[in-house]
Amino acid sequence: MTPEEALEMVGLGARMDHFPSQLSGGEQQRVAIARAIAKRPEVLLCDEPTGALDVTTGITVLEAIERINRELGTLTVVITHNAAMAAMADRVLHLSDGKIVREEHNDVRLPARELKW
Repeated sequence: MTPEEALEMVGLGARMDHFPSQLSGGEQQRVAIARAIAKRPEVLLCDEPTGALDVTTGITVLEAIERINRELGTLTVVITHNAAMAAMADRVLHLSDGKIVREEHNDVRLPARELKW
């Protein structure tokens, strides 16, 4: 995948010629995701992808992650303290002290736009 295609996939094709300082926090986060998917990885690891973002921008970032998972078939692992995001996942692992303490499966996944937090 070309860098241009990766930026298009996260909705930033029109911002390709901008410097990082000209991008919002959410746009910078989506650029990081585009960089990660440019080589078409089998697994995408996202550590607190919405941690420093407001809810609206966070949803935009989660929608980009959803699209990558759906369209590229990339196994996506999201590590977060935001329990609301669990509704987006097929499988949810709860950790405590570095150990899995509970596992859940969602029969129906909610789209990012329907999350409440």
